[in-house]
Amino acid sequence: MKLTLAENIRTFRKERRLTQEQFAEAMGVTVGSVYKWETGQATPELRMLVEIADFFDVSMDVLLGYRVKDNHIAAIEERLREYCRVRNPEALVEAEKALKKYPNSFEVVHGCALVYAFFGIGSKDHAETRRALELYEQAKLLIPLNRDTKISEQTICGEMASAWMLLGEREKSIDLLKKNNAGGLYSSTIGMILALNLKKYEEAEPFLAEALLLNTFGLMDSVVGYALVLSERGEYEGAKQMLSGLIAYLKPFKEGEKADYIDKLMASLHTVMAHIHTLEGKTAEAAKCLRDALTAVRRFDTTPYYGIRTFHYPASYTDVILNDDLGATALGSVKTILDLLGNRELSRIWKELIADER
Repeated sequence: MKLTLAENIRTFRKERRLTQEQFAEAMGVTVGSVYKWETGQATPELRMLVEIADFFDVSMDVLLGYRVKDNHIAAIEERLREYCRVRNPEALVEAEKALKKYPNSFEVVHGCALVYAFFGIGSKDHAETRRALELYEQAKLLIPLNRDTKISEQTICGEMASAWMLLGEREKSIDLLKKNNAGGLYSSTIGMILALNLKKYEEAEPFLAEALLLNTFGLMDSVVGYALVLSERGEYEGAKQMLSGLIAYLKPFKEGEKADYIDKLMASLHTVMAHIHTLEGKTAEAAKCLRDALTAVRRFDTTPYYGIRTFHYPASYTDVILNDDLGATALGSVKTILDLLGNRELSRIWKELIADER
């Protein structure tokens, strides 16, 4: 708590255009007393503080410069985040106060664990990291009180694994991640630690291959969805850049000219790209994209293959059957996208291309 009494007395006196002598006379004290109050060398007695506040027509807390903090949980969390943004160690003091005030609040305990983990990075004695682990364990016990759907015991274990890594406990970190890797949530992290930190390359590859595959399909959903959001705002160039980047990213996965699931994905991407061109009024560009989509459709649907053995990168991860909810065939995927987009011009161009093929 920081008080600014001396500064405030001086400020309020000057605002009223009083000299130290005039103010001293009004308060019935010596000029030396006023000087000491304003330089912080002395503090007025309580009775005098009341008289000074009354003289300046301010409350005691305003005179003292004391601001009552909002100690509701949401306000505490925001203060902690702000301290972390500027790496202010006052966050640790604030965290301990919050833990004493709300020892059984999941939000507070978990939030303070994150604060300690943040300040544990670069710490020499690792005291902050160890404190973070204690709080993570406490947070796991309070998980039934959690209301944030982004946080689960599985995600907390991932945060604990990061803390163990900071402590140099790599095997313990890996073990914790493996036990909580449902849905491949931590496959990329496990693979990276095995390859980079432990030099266990063969053990790392299946995890990395799984992560690469999961992240690729997740990236496709994210990029297509975001491109549609941007195009709705009229930000066509940004939308096209995102799609072009994804197409360029997917190309190296193909090994040779043999048909594979990448062709099915490409058919969908070219269709969405064509949609954006029609929104810009660029019919010729849209038609070119749809021809690329049709080429991919013909390639995949002639000899469809739903595995990943033809993929160039995840070579050690071959027991996967790929599918999506757009359609069993590449043609079915394009038709579904056309229906969902509801773009009449796009559908017209597509029908003409199909008719020409026949």
